[in-house]
Amino acid sequence: MTEPARSFDLAAEEYERTRPSYPAEVLDELPLGPDADVLDLGAGTGKLTRVLVGRYAHVTAVEPLDRMRAILERVVPEAEALPGSAERIPLDDASVDAVFAAQAFHWFDHDRALPEIARVLRPGGVLALIANRPDDSRASPLPQAFRAYLDELHASAAFHGQPPWREVIARGPFGEVQEAQVPHDHVLDRAGLLDNARSVSWIASRPDAEREAVLAKLASLLPEGTYALPNLANVLWALLRP
Repeated sequence: MTEPARSFDLAAEEYERTRPSYPAEVLDELPLGPDADVLDLGAGTGKLTRVLVGRYAHVTAVEPLDRMRAILERVVPEAEALPGSAERIPLDDASVDAVFAAQAFHWFDHDRALPEIARVLRPGGVLALIANRPDDSRASPLPQAFRAYLDELHASAAFHGQPPWREVIARGPFGEVQEAQVPHDHVLDRAGLLDNARSVSWIASRPDAEREAVLAKLASLLPEGTYALPNLANVLWALLRP
């Protein structure tokens, strides 16, 4: 696991408090019944896991980071939480009907993870990738200077360059990729927005003094208030080929 990925453990509580969840409707188009056994891979603090347990009969959540997994166990006790990774999934062959991966998918070593995902899926099983993205069709309530500085920080991160997820899925033994989107809002106050910034890898992974200077500058650009951030929950899915 890369150091930026490990940085999430340094801000696990901020991640849990301030990262958006997912609307249940994002699961509506998937070819899965309520009796399904599903896996949430790279589950973090259980943002997607808590949605899955409301829909499916049995949910296993695999998370490699100890602090993130401890929160997951606390807030989603209905799921079976296990240590492990996308590259070494602690499940038997052909043991689940679906594998879900949310925001963590871009951290996986895809050339190792895709065969592992295929291994644990039952024939015809579903790989579903879910992510929240800004809804650019709606105006952001954030001040322009705040957004511009966040964009500058993101652009300077040294660990960009992942291919589009559709291309990644095509590397594995999966069929045609389907896609759906669900708009929703993520509401945070000023303190929540700053904690949210603290939890993103391209800020959390910086040296302590640099990270605190970044957060101080962000704070100077953000007035008090409550902000409804327009999001899109996007889901890509494909079936394991026979």
